Amino acid sequence: MTFDEEWASLRAESTQRVDTRLNGVDDGTGGSSGAGAADLAVNQDNLGAIGNEAYGLHTRLSKDGDHARPSTFEASLALTSGNFSSGSALLKVHDRWNTQLKTLLNACAQISNHLDYSKAAHTKDDVQIAGDLISISKLNEYLK
Repeated sequence: MTFDEEWASLRAESTQRVDTRLNGVDDGTGGSSGAGAADLAVNQDNLGAIGNEAYGLHTRLSKDGDHARPSTFEASLALTSGNFSSGSALLKVHDRWNTQLKTLLNACAQISNHLDYSKAAHTKDDVQIAGDLISISKLNEYLK
């Protein structure tokens, strides 16, 4: 079997196995269980609380995570100038800590910013949908 034949066969099989299920799962009888209950629900308060926690963590980490950096760097320089091999090892620890701290700070900032963006985007979408529905209801009045 050639690649193209196998690919076409897999595509055909996937369209037979996949269907869209909204707010429910196939219960094995062809219907869906939990048709009225959504699996995932997030409201603006939840997004705001999580974003706020991520921002708070970022703020605390940027201050407290950098607390030992200057003294660690000075100690590594002193050990290195004293011909101790642990000086270079301590400098590696210092550098690794800084890299990991920056990665964690970036992750917290990304979470906070993403949730702020999501909250604003959903609010904007809700306003647009409400506006669209109002214009449709006006059209329906004229069609009656």
